[in-house]
Amino acid sequence: MPTKAAQLKIEDVADTATATAAKISADAQKTVAEAAKRIEAAVQQGLEQMRTQSRVYADVAGEQLDEASRLASEQIRARPLAATGLALGVGVLIGLLLSAGRR
Repeated sequence: MPTKAAQLKIEDVADTATATAAKISADAQKTVAEAAKRIEAAVQQGLEQMRTQSRVYADVAGEQLDEASRLASEQIRARPLAATGLALGVGVLIGLLLSAGRR
């Protein structure tokens, strides 16, 4: 059986170990919380960049669609018979493709 002095020394060591473990645990929790905040900030920044880029792409696509529509309208006005013939040809081709799939 340990002496009273040895027993006190063991208790001091145990208390020190417990305090050290508590400090390490608190430090680890603090580090994890800080890492989570940094990750959240990085994700938010990435989402914001993606939103900004998608707005730009949508604007460019809209402009290109408007331009294509304008050019198609000009060509149809300039050559109405050719446009009608082209539409008829595309319609016949689609009809042939759809009817071939039913056979």
